[in-house]
Amino acid sequence: MAAFHRKSSHRSDKSPLPRLWLFTDERIADAGILSAIARMPRGSGIVFRHYATQGAKRTALFARIQKMAQRQGLMLVAGGQAQGIYATADGIHISLRRGKMPMRATYRNVTMSGHNLREIARANRLGANLIFLSPVFATRSHPDQRSLGPMRFATLARHAQMPVIALGGMNARRFQRIAASGCHGWASIDALTQAGGKQPVTRTRI
Repeated sequence: MAAFHRKSSHRSDKSPLPRLWLFTDERIADAGILSAIARMPRGSGIVFRHYATQGAKRTALFARIQKMAQRQGLMLVAGGQAQGIYATADGIHISLRRGKMPMRATYRNVTMSGHNLREIARANRLGANLIFLSPVFATRSHPDQRSLGPMRFATLARHAQMPVIALGGMNARRFQRIAASGCHGWASIDALTQAGGKQPVTRTRI
């Protein structure tokens, strides 16, 4: 498949890609997701997934999150086939493991998730803006998947031709452990949604 063509965005082309990302997840109640988004620092990012949520419910949740993102200065990318209202997002997120590619090839930003060297190479060929490399540590969302660990993560990250975001069991403390590996930032579900928001999101140095 040919590399993606990107169209202009309402965000400045000189704006850096977010270093802190929240992944939405259907295991977390909508209220928990919205509360976490409300605490995200300006310039952070959101990956809207909710793959199993269908129809009007998914559309309504996306619209609500999009309003929050625009008000707070957050980047919002949509997972899956970004059609209709989802095409108004700041970009599209593609799971290379799922093997489903979008129907159109023109997006403001393209983020991808990768887990191994083959998927990183594919993201390089497709010209992704950013890749989420996972799982760095054991994660509740994929309990049966073997974690990369800091050393393997660093080795794989060197092959990426775009900024790398660490995903999987990540939090602010663990990011400090692997920051020297050259990764651009970190992403999480649990660390940003659990414990009533006690994770020091706004004071995270990224």
